[in-house]
Amino acid sequence: MDWFTENVLENRAITNAVPEALWETIQMVVISSIATIILGLIVGLIMHITRPGGLAPVRWLYVIISSIIVNITRSIPYAILIVALIPFTQFLVGTAIGPIAATVSLTIATAPFFARLVETALREVPAGTVDAAQVMGLSKAQIVSKIYLPEALPGLVAASTNTIVVLIGYSAMAGLVGGGGLGRLAYNYGYQRFDTAVMLVTVILIVVLVQIIQFIGDQIVKYVDHR
Repeated sequence: MDWFTENVLENRAITNAVPEALWETIQMVVISSIATIILGLIVGLIMHITRPGGLAPVRWLYVIISSIIVNITRSIPYAILIVALIPFTQFLVGTAIGPIAATVSLTIATAPFFARLVETALREVPAGTVDAAQVMGLSKAQIVSKIYLPEALPGLVAASTNTIVVLIGYSAMAGLVGGGGLGRLAYNYGYQRFDTAVMLVTVILIVVLVQIIQFIGDQIVKYVDHR
């Protein structure tokens, strides 16, 4: 096999690998985004409700969740976290390699980040509105569902958008340790084979994904924000 044939076959392999890598990245981001938003929303609500001066203050629970779980997890660099979670990932999904396995570390890394953003968004709900709801006799569950979540919706959508953008960046990093996706493509072909074109393509695709997510998020915020 001459040099020309080898070059043609290699270029064809790269061309075929790009759609697969893009799909794996989308798969990682979608699954981990859903898991992160659900988990982070629950944790953020609990933190806001149980904080001092909250709807149902429980100081010890707030300290455990906010100061220990959320803050410590957020302070661990993702590159270290993904390696540390390999045994747990393998136990949970049966493998530590591939886009599905990467969603475990992606969710654990970003859920605390999103939970903190949720808490911040909920704090922006006017206290007077909550007080008025209590005077009207609404239960705590009704205040959460009818006051906190609707009033904080624009902030929650913006927080979700920022979190998904972070997840796209993390997914590229996950590819370096067997997660697949555009990160693996950039490493295998762009870095190890010194192929600048492949590296450029992966960067462009990631930028396009980020721009699409940011645009959609901004449009949703405009739609739900009636202030």
